[in-house]
Amino acid sequence: MQETAHAVPEPKLSAQLPQSHIDCTAENIEQGLAKLVLSLIEVLRQLLERQAIRRMEGGSLSEDQIESMGEALMKLEAKIHELAAHFGLSPSDLNLDLGPLGSLLEK
Repeated sequence: MQETAHAVPEPKLSAQLPQSHIDCTAENIEQGLAKLVLSLIEVLRQLLERQAIRRMEGGSLSEDQIESMGEALMKLEAKIHELAAHFGLSPSDLNLDLGPLGSLLEK
């Protein structure tokens, strides 16, 4: 009597891997990079604004310096919003979620 070998089917590799999909289109990469850079610039703008307020309240700035800094910070904020809109981002998109650390920007 001849024994027949029963072949055990090998599991399909695709059934074992998670079906995650990363969309790496040029547009998504560009938008993601813009989001990161603009978020960091917004953090710096807010830090500069707080420092300007402290210096103003401390009396170490002249009226002309206060006016100049206020104007520069407003122009920077407007430019950030303009660039965000260019990349299809809203200002709230720049507030990155840092997981357990919370949000990047204070509201």
